[in-house]
Amino acid sequence: MTVATDDIETLLDRASDGVAFDGLSVTETDGEYTLETPDNEWTGLDDATLRQALDSAAAYVTNWRYWQKTVGGEGTARRAFLRWCERAPLADADPGEATTGSWAADADDRPDTLGVTDRYDALRDGIDREWGQLSITARFVDIDAPNGERVYDLWHVEDAGSDLADLEIHDDPRDARDLATYDDDGRYRPLKTAPTLPSGWAFTGLSGAELVETVECFYPATIANWHRELCGNLDIDHWLETAERQTGIYDVIDELPREAVAWLAEACCVDSQCLRRREWQYEEGDDLAVDGGDGPFPCREPCSLVVAAARKWATLESENEHTYELELTTSELNQLEELIDAVAEDRTDEIREADVYDGANRYRARYLRAKRFDDEGALEATRVDE
Repeated sequence: MTVATDDIETLLDRASDGVAFDGLSVTETDGEYTLETPDNEWTGLDDATLRQALDSAAAYVTNWRYWQKTVGGEGTARRAFLRWCERAPLADADPGEATTGSWAADADDRPDTLGVTDRYDALRDGIDREWGQLSITARFVDIDAPNGERVYDLWHVEDAGSDLADLEIHDDPRDARDLATYDDDGRYRPLKTAPTLPSGWAFTGLSGAELVETVECFYPATIANWHRELCGNLDIDHWLETAERQTGIYDVIDELPREAVAWLAEACCVDSQCLRRREWQYEEGDDLAVDGGDGPFPCREPCSLVVAAARKWATLESENEHTYELELTTSELNQLEELIDAVAEDRTDEIREADVYDGANRYRARYLRAKRFDDEGALEATRVDE
């Protein structure tokens, strides 16, 4: 690997101010240069010997050029995400460049980060990361003669390792919008971060900018909110403030009891239903005792789907409770529990007609309906608290 002449000239221009990036350091004092990498140090170099030494540190120089010239955008979410994709330390600033948030100081100590030499070895085979249901591979454009340029491949996690000939290939980031519209069963996906992303496609050879755009088409705002959280400035709108600013038909949701908000979060805001990690609580200082999930990107406020569902629950929770009497065998009571659980966990399609020992089996449910429902299709029960 050799260093391009343009990269050397740029480094020489920057040397008087000092270059320090990802283990590469170049400084100039009174016409003499010092070059340092984690493995070597060269001092007292003139222009000619510096150029020779830079060839010995080619990986660090081409890495510097890729991030500073190709990617650019110091301090942006786009740049941080691309560095995350190849397990690069997120604190990558030159001297004097501002860094924000508590994450910057200890980023180099994170166990999943790689130095330049290890990254270059890994980029030859490809570095894989997962972002929700997306599998991302960062790799060199030219494996045999890498010049530091990266490209990115993207596909569904279920297709990772599949033969590309078996997948539908895309190169336009905007195609992701159409791919994310419906699930594998053709049902509309109102929540883009639901774990129902269809498979069978791949984006290959994307630039860094194209990768970020594609990911944002699949999962809008996730990169920006992830970066805000890393920088320590994620703005969170908790339930109560979100509910109190609603108007029109949604004005009622602030009447939802606190315990019902916890039930709402348990129903909607867990990994099985949404890949975002819930960071909002009932209100500042009043946390909900419900797990918020383990997703890589945070949820900063109740989404529109949760708000819409809360309107229905607010109406239902306004009803008075009553006591009813109905006749059931112990097995039938257990079956009702199994039915509700199967619907809640969306596993009814997995239960075959022959699975008659499963309480949510279709024939078992039809038998219970035939036995315990009246001719009008209502459960035979008597209200006893009148």
